[in-house]
Amino acid sequence: MKKSLMSAVALTALVAFSGSAWADVMVGVGGPVTGPNAAFGAQLQKGAEQAAADINAAGGINGEKIQVVVGDDVSDPKQGVSVANKFAADGVKFVVGHFNSGVSIPASEVYAENGIMEVSPASTNPQYTERGLWNTFRTCGRDDQQGKVAGDYLTKNFKDAKIAVIHDKTPYGQGLADETKKTLNANGVTEAVYEGINVGDKDFSALIAKMKQAGVTIVYYGGLHTEAGLMMRQLADQGLKIPLMSGDGIVSNELASIAGDAVDGTLMTFAPDPRKNPASKELVEKFRAAGFEPEGYTLYAYTALQVIAEGAKAAGSNDPEKVAEAVKAKGPFKTAIGELGFDEKGDITRPDYVMYKWGKGSDGKYTYTEEATQ
Repeated sequence: MKKSLMSAVALTALVAFSGSAWADVMVGVGGPVTGPNAAFGAQLQKGAEQAAADINAAGGINGEKIQVVVGDDVSDPKQGVSVANKFAADGVKFVVGHFNSGVSIPASEVYAENGIMEVSPASTNPQYTERGLWNTFRTCGRDDQQGKVAGDYLTKNFKDAKIAVIHDKTPYGQGLADETKKTLNANGVTEAVYEGINVGDKDFSALIAKMKQAGVTIVYYGGLHTEAGLMMRQLADQGLKIPLMSGDGIVSNELASIAGDAVDGTLMTFAPDPRKNPASKELVEKFRAAGFEPEGYTLYAYTALQVIAEGAKAAGSNDPEKVAEAVKAKGPFKTAIGELGFDEKGDITRPDYVMYKWGKGSDGKYTYTEEATQ
């Protein structure tokens, strides 16, 4: 019995040693794996996991292999901080995530204190990178850039419209709505309605009645696809068949399943579709062959891990602080979404937003396509 016990201990130690030899660099993926925004969490997870597999196949990060661990923040700031603390306790050195700005901002403080570099594929609130932390990066643009594109588009294309600016009271949703409103106001346009809703709201009857009374002819919404889809459906059901514009928080084909036919004509700001980048053709086909459509933030998450690997290579070190310094100083880097360089704040130096419109594709299903003109 004693001999068997010793053998078991030895075997456990061997397995543990083998695991640590393989998992030299732990990368956390933080996002909403469950809950109403799980579609976005899947994009982050699939993108990062594929990047890890491809980087490992090419020799890893400075010869060390990547192990991906996933933390489910359910789009909740408190849960995001719990995920961040667990990542720190588990020895994670780099994080791809989080999705929501309201989660990334508090989580990044935990990461900064524990020597962890964070690259968000999706958090667009300016405050994420405006606080002077050494460790915050993003592969997407910012709400002040996105809001200007939206506000200028509305001013140009809906000159005599009565605009309702609605937001979901989150750092992302209200931040984006306020940046759009700021541009509208600077362009001489005053919104007819400005209101906030709550995440999780399902009945917008009172809000729609207020919009009807104000004669609203187009809605700008800052928030995510879950509430946006319900709002679109209820606007149509209650006889207010007007277009809705939103931002990158509705970049999911789940929007169409929620809104139904009411999604037709919806406008949306997002970066140029990286799936159309010829340099990423093989990568996109790899995702599709595995049964996953790499829409939305999938390639942004893939890019986040690419940036970490390229920064480590440039630094000649896998130390997160040295990697962060190299990412800011040594770019641009070739990535799945094109060449990216980073400024001292951790923002990309080539932010670009374009307008998309939702409509039926050749297969009869609703999806989003880039507008030819803005």
